[in-house]
Amino acid sequence: MAIKLKSPREIELIRQAGRVVSRVLSRLGEMVAPGVTTGDLDAEAERLTQQLGAEALFKGVPGRGGPFPGTICASINEQVVHGIPSDRIIRDGDLVSIDYGCRLEGYCGDAAATFIAGRTDPQVRRLVSATRRMLEIAIEESAAGMMWSAVVRQMQKYVENQGFSVVREFVGHGIGRQMHEDPKVPNFVSRDLLKRDILLEEGLVLAVEPMVTMGSHEVLVEEDGWTVVTKDGKPSAHFEHTMAVTADGISVLTNGS
Repeated sequence: MAIKLKSPREIELIRQAGRVVSRVLSRLGEMVAPGVTTGDLDAEAERLTQQLGAEALFKGVPGRGGPFPGTICASINEQVVHGIPSDRIIRDGDLVSIDYGCRLEGYCGDAAATFIAGRTDPQVRRLVSATRRMLEIAIEESAAGMMWSAVVRQMQKYVENQGFSVVREFVGHGIGRQMHEDPKVPNFVSRDLLKRDILLEEGLVLAVEPMVTMGSHEVLVEEDGWTVVTKDGKPSAHFEHTMAVTADGISVLTNGS
């Protein structure tokens, strides 16, 4: 792995991009409601991105389904990630997972959150809360000098004790001048991680993004070549923050601070 540690100046530049990410996600969260389309959310994200002088990271990214057409990924219910914004109407009780990233002054920020439209089943609310808490554990338990596997073990144990499953096919990533940099950042313990563990050292910037399902961890890619869904059709939730390991501890760069 060619991990690029970031200077305090670079971390501050990533934080500036992260402030845009936080503002856009907050605005989209306010908009999520029955009757709104995922295309409406995408249009607002595009408008705000331009207004704030940033560049959308996802739009035009090449993939099996062709260049990604949206400013955001908007994934509903059993859609785990990479949902394409469209004229699909959000309905009462839907889970809407929104992933958004931008580049500002040459540096990237990336975050995601799952929102609930209207009323939904208590078990679905538990899924969202558990996924959010899994990300909080990553932030709270990480520190310079630790190995990532020690943090992930706690994250995975918490979610599985809640009766949910951690998606394995998609993981977090390093981030800086590029959206995806080394290392790959899994949300579960595997033999591969234990062989190639990640030392959390000062200057390391990671986009940590747990994806959690109500049923099996297995997923499929739909015919559009982008949208990832749970194999069993059960709901999924997704949260993400960009965070930096600093001399003073973990600094979250996409929470608007």
